[in-house]
Amino acid sequence: MDPREQARVEHTVTDGVATVVISNSAKRNAMSADMWRSLPVLLERLAADPAVRVLVLTGAGDTFCAGADITSLREPGSRAQELAVRAEEALAAFPRPTLAAVRGFCVGGGSQLAAACDLRFAEEGASFGVTPAKLGIVYPASSTRRLVALIGPAAAKFLLFSGELIGTERALRTGLVDEVLPAGGLEARVKAFAQVLASRSQLTQAAAKEFADGREDRDAHWSEQARGSGDTAEGVAAFMERRTPRFTWVTGPAAPTGG
Repeated sequence: MDPREQARVEHTVTDGVATVVISNSAKRNAMSADMWRSLPVLLERLAADPAVRVLVLTGAGDTFCAGADITSLREPGSRAQELAVRAEEALAAFPRPTLAAVRGFCVGGGSQLAAACDLRFAEEGASFGVTPAKLGIVYPASSTRRLVALIGPAAAKFLLFSGELIGTERALRTGLVDEVLPAGGLEARVKAFAQVLASRSQLTQAAAKEFADGREDRDAHWSEQARGSGDTAEGVAAFMERRTPRFTWVTGPAAPTGG
């Protein structure tokens, strides 16, 4: 089989959960230029699908993503970093909850993608690293700011200055991951938690995601959405009647900044 055919980003949608899988077995799921290009296109399509309520990003096999395919950096004027940032920003802007499920190596561009997700669950034994200092690459400003916002300036500088890998214990302590699962426990936990997210109000989640990400110009918009959605009335009624709520408000594509 042509190795290029093996390097791809795959996806499935089941019970409201879109699972996006980074697959490049020959290179520990490193992202080729074509894979970087395909991810924003896929995310746009999934964002437009009302059946998708949650997105899980993971890697095929026992590795999340070993970063960018280094061969793509050899050519002068390589656009690999620009492609990576575009994919990272598309993931960060996805309008529904996103969860990175991490096994094995989550390094370089893999860490960029994981940091762009809302949440990160990792299996014991996973390794995280931000490695541009090993290659003499200037890490993108937007990616640096996202990393600092996630784990703080000191922890971000440790990773960026050294390029060293850290394990799940330190990743959990710094806030780089939200939960660490024992070996063999990641898939079941991610599946169960994704179903919890899929059952909740998309109205609440969409507004919370914008506010948590620093959006400051949409208070009136979300107040109007809440008044017209019926989700609050349904949530209260379901609580009083001791039944599962049937929320009906559906998230659309993310609004542009300033919109």
